[in-house]
Amino acid sequence: MDFLKKHAYAIVAGILLFHFILSLAVSRQESAILDEQAHIPAAYTYVDRGDMRLNPEHPPLLKDLAGVPLQFLSVSFPYDSDLWTTGVNEQWKLGNRFLNENDTDAILLWSRVPIAIIAVLLGIALFVWTKELGGTLAGLFAVTLYAFDPNIIAHNHYVTTDLGIAAFIFFAFYFFVRFLQQPTLKNVIVAGIFLGLAELTKFSAVLLFPVFGLFVILYALTKPRMQNDTRGALAFRFQTIFAYGLKYAASIIVCFALIWSLYAFNTLNMPGEKLVILADLQLSQQNIAAAFAHTLVVSTSGTEFLKPLSEYFLGVAMVFSRVAGGNVYYFLGAVTNQASPWYFPVVFLLKETLVFLFLLLAAALYAFYRIGRSFSEKTGSLWDFFARSFQNKISQYLSVFFILFYAYISITGNLNIGFRHLFPILPFLYMLVAKTVFDFFKRHSDEPITRTVLATVLGGLTLAILAVPILTYPRYLSYFNAVAGGNQNGYLYVTDSNYDWGQDLKNLSVFIEAHNRCKTETASLHDIRKCALTKKYPSIDTIRVDYFGDFGGASPAHYLGDKLIPWWDKRAPEAGWYAISAGFLQESLHKTVAPGEQTYDWLSSYAPVARAGDSIFIYYISPEIMDK
Repeated sequence: MDFLKKHAYAIVAGILLFHFILSLAVSRQESAILDEQAHIPAAYTYVDRGDMRLNPEHPPLLKDLAGVPLQFLSVSFPYDSDLWTTGVNEQWKLGNRFLNENDTDAILLWSRVPIAIIAVLLGIALFVWTKELGGTLAGLFAVTLYAFDPNIIAHNHYVTTDLGIAAFIFFAFYFFVRFLQQPTLKNVIVAGIFLGLAELTKFSAVLLFPVFGLFVILYALTKPRMQNDTRGALAFRFQTIFAYGLKYAASIIVCFALIWSLYAFNTLNMPGEKLVILADLQLSQQNIAAAFAHTLVVSTSGTEFLKPLSEYFLGVAMVFSRVAGGNVYYFLGAVTNQASPWYFPVVFLLKETLVFLFLLLAAALYAFYRIGRSFSEKTGSLWDFFARSFQNKISQYLSVFFILFYAYISITGNLNIGFRHLFPILPFLYMLVAKTVFDFFKRHSDEPITRTVLATVLGGLTLAILAVPILTYPRYLSYFNAVAGGNQNGYLYVTDSNYDWGQDLKNLSVFIEAHNRCKTETASLHDIRKCALTKKYPSIDTIRVDYFGDFGGASPAHYLGDKLIPWWDKRAPEAGWYAISAGFLQESLHKTVAPGEQTYDWLSSYAPVARAGDSIFIYYISPEIMDK
């Protein structure tokens, strides 16, 4: 234990360096996932042109960061295309051209590096805050939980908002707590900056405004009065609330100044009429909120000073419109566009590691025990007990409230598209679990024997945490725990970004090339091992591909060339090779269809001969079978 404390910073550096290298190693094996075909071209054009006509439904910060390395590559963008000049948010088509007409692998690698760096910064912040709350060993344990969670590793390099919003919300909370504890001008400004950075990462960060506002009031109400304070109790409370409220308002002003500044940079060369066209297209719903947002965008888009805020309001309105509209998804044997309150709880239990679920349950039970014991031993009034506890444990109160509040919003929301939407609460869970585990350790390790037993158990749990990503390398996006049947069977429960997000198209190309080499004298031993299960089947001259990312991820034609036959479930079966994404397969098998409508139900009679990664099922249907 002393060794760990003495070398804590070196250990954290080693863990996060491993985390960073692992993320890039996984990245090089994956194709562009679905959302990246929109985010990456937007990233390039934001920095290159100062124009946000692509992907306005997300704030620009992460895309700006991802776009900076691309400026040093020898790439071209189809600015002369009608898709850019007269098109309306043609992000998918332009993204397809940008990725496939340049060096795809270089673009993917370098645009993902800034996201991987943010993941490292989140690990550092997690260590720092947990160390402040629970000690050095707790900090190390929190970083270990974070860095070796396969779900985090899966997303820590994608050019999307999921890891980024988890990071910047965590940063914003940390500096907000410092502002509450010491409301100096410096902390007001820093808290405002990080609140602004969170708002510039994803629009769901608007939830921070009411959460922080509530805790400003509660913190001011529970602030103890100094003994030499001559003000009356009511005057003290009113003045404290007013002072904190005024400073919080100042931090919000700083926040929006930062939002305006970055949006101004990103809309420098964007014509105001593009905003009006986007608003006409995206905010056409006949409801009061959409009409108000449309009016606001139109009225502010023509003024250079207001244009950055016009773009911001357009993005906020587009996101809320998207959430209200819902999505079609597969979940537990059903295909629906109606959100289920069971979606996120079930996905959380299936996707998180069993070790972490055990620790979370044990920490929660112990925390409830400690709360009950503290309550039974309280002195004074209930309010005095709460006020002292709130002031002393503001980080814990704030973290628990945010976890419950965000979970409630997610569960009752109308957008069920992946465990990744719960990422903002994960760092807080790691921190609270680590602190609680080591609080228990400190209180129950007085005796040498007890200390040895607890250290052994903790060491065993740590080894189990480390083992999970090693045993499941490199297929982290499709990770499901052992109770769910692991990577092989997770698609039976839920798909989309939980399992199949278009990441395995490159693996399909590698499989086809290896299989075809196995049919020749040029096959290496590695090739022969890779296609051992399919060596009895003929070469793959053509393959029918129904790829989940085809409308927004990587391009099958780019990787497969003239071998590609575009396919979908309504086409009549024929003999030959098939590659079907798990998401499309499950949706086709479980959706409600008209009598006689063609689906992939006929494929249920055949077992796939192989998989590309986990998410693309490869079938060979011989002519003899089709003739039967």
